[in-house]
Amino acid sequence: MTGPAELLRDFVNTYDVEGDADDLASPAELTVWLRERGLIGEADRAMDRDLTVATHLREGLRGALRHNHDGVPHEIPDELDSALAALPMRVALAGGTPTLEPAVSGVAAGLARIAALIPAAHADGTWRRLKVCVENTCQWAFIDSSKNRSRSWCSMRVCGNRTKTRAYRARRQSEGTARPS
Repeated sequence: MTGPAELLRDFVNTYDVEGDADDLASPAELTVWLRERGLIGEADRAMDRDLTVATHLREGLRGALRHNHDGVPHEIPDELDSALAALPMRVALAGGTPTLEPAVSGVAAGLARIAALIPAAHADGTWRRLKVCVENTCQWAFIDSSKNRSRSWCSMRVCGNRTKTRAYRARRQSEGTARPS
């Protein structure tokens, strides 16, 4: 079973910043993505407005996850705030345990289920480990499994190497242009 952080990560990663590839480029693709994860029923179909809310939710989450590197609470990104406002939820007591449930139906309910994963990830302690790669050209979401929660890149081999190589070249260039005193 997938935990809340994994599903949030997967949702954010439906857009590949580096490759400019969007798995949710149409209402039909949004419908398929939500259905494959059991978030909506067979009869539910996304509309353009659902796709707009989904995009705001996804990009708002990406913005929020950028702040999980410093561990300091930040203001909620406007995109995320507007998406959450469009996804009403209610508190339910399932087996005596309080949970957030969609107060809407259809595709909006599927998106509300994704939004409800935010407090669930906070509750299970995985929210602060959910980050996006600090490499501006990447922005891939990942779960930081390092002991001290200090991971910055989705992959040290790719994005970490790019960043370190750029820094090295910049140092070498500045050393070459520095004049002896």
